[in-house]
Amino acid sequence: MSDDHYQTLGVSRTASADEISKAYRDLARKFHPDLHPDDEVSKEKFKKVQTAFDVLNEPSKRETYDRYGSSFEGSTPGAGSWDPRQGGGGQQIDLESLFGGGGFSDLFTGASKVKRSRTQRGPQRTQGADVTSQITIPFTLAISGGKTNLRADRGGTMDTITVTIPQGIADGSRIRLRGQGAPGLGGGPAGDLLLDIQVEPHLIFRRQGDTLEVVLPISLAEAVNGGKVDLPTPWGTMTLTIPPRTGGGKKLRATGMGVRHSNGSAGDLIASVEIILPLQMDEPLLAAINASESIKSCQQRSQIRW
Repeated sequence: MSDDHYQTLGVSRTASADEISKAYRDLARKFHPDLHPDDEVSKEKFKKVQTAFDVLNEPSKRETYDRYGSSFEGSTPGAGSWDPRQGGGGQQIDLESLFGGGGFSDLFTGASKVKRSRTQRGPQRTQGADVTSQITIPFTLAISGGKTNLRADRGGTMDTITVTIPQGIADGSRIRLRGQGAPGLGGGPAGDLLLDIQVEPHLIFRRQGDTLEVVLPISLAEAVNGGKVDLPTPWGTMTLTIPPRTGGGKKLRATGMGVRHSNGSAGDLIASVEIILPLQMDEPLLAAINASESIKSCQQRSQIRW
């Protein structure tokens, strides 16, 4: 029993010519033999789709088919014989004009070219593999950013590559260098070079995200009376004010003096106070300490309510 051409295209019996053409285009894209050269099922489905379109696309054939149904095919020259160089029923189909030129027919042509290239020209172009390497950089380079050189194995060849380190890069980050990996095959593009970044620790600063921490040693007199001290930062030495009666372990914040990035964002620098006691205390220092303790004791007693 012959297939119902309307069911084959998935349209109703009252479908317009545009609806029939659209259904045919969608199914042709799905089952065309150039896209499935080794799939016999797709070839058979495309054969049925092409035959149905040949009948329903031509008004006179469609009218006869609607009137006589399946008996129409028995009186159609060439019905049931499909040639991949032709449409169903022996009708020549111009895919270029049918699909608006360029796009669809080029897709089939491209698929055929790929198949031919594999048999006639050997292996096709293949992109090279990505290469992963590790690089250790100084703390100051990670903070400030800049350029550094490294030796990388690119597919068996050791090359010297200049790498730009972004300002503020963190330990454990990864940088991707496009086209710096292993060479491609058959003239294909090279892969990428993936750099895993390790940052050397610093002798003074400790990093937590974009915040830097540093220990700030001060004298006992500075802790008692307050004063101004020099604070080292990655961006130079700054003057920091120590409030009177500052205890050991107190944290002082220097805004914007931490890790900086090229987009303008910046973290803070936290200075943890460490009081350095002298080996010997002279009379003026002891007097200052005693006076400070007396003042502190009076302040505490004044806050007590009887």
